[in-house]
Amino acid sequence: MLVLTRRPGESVHIGDEVVVTVLETRGDVVRIGIRAPREIQVHREEIYRELQAANRAAASPSDSAVRDLANLLRPHRPAGPPPVASPQPAPPAAPPTAPPAEAGEPGESR
Repeated sequence: MLVLTRRPGESVHIGDEVVVTVLETRGDVVRIGIRAPREIQVHREEIYRELQAANRAAASPSDSAVRDLANLLRPHRPAGPPPVASPQPAPPAAPPTAPPAEAGEPGESR
């Protein structure tokens, strides 16, 4: 950190476009003026910290927002009874059996 001593009316140049001027001193209070292009943001420390906290909060969704988004992304199911499962295919048929033996054929007993 560069530490400088300046009197009221004296300035410090930062780069080619930023000038910090001591305007007034009263006890332990120093008033400064800062001249910088519009594209360079200049904030007091406490405001800068508030902006950082707000940006972090905006970048982190709340738990309820995450739940709501998850609900929106789930497949929609219509209200009512659950869908009926489709019937299962029937098991294959048993192989045909031989017709019963006629009376009088060998191997038949009466």
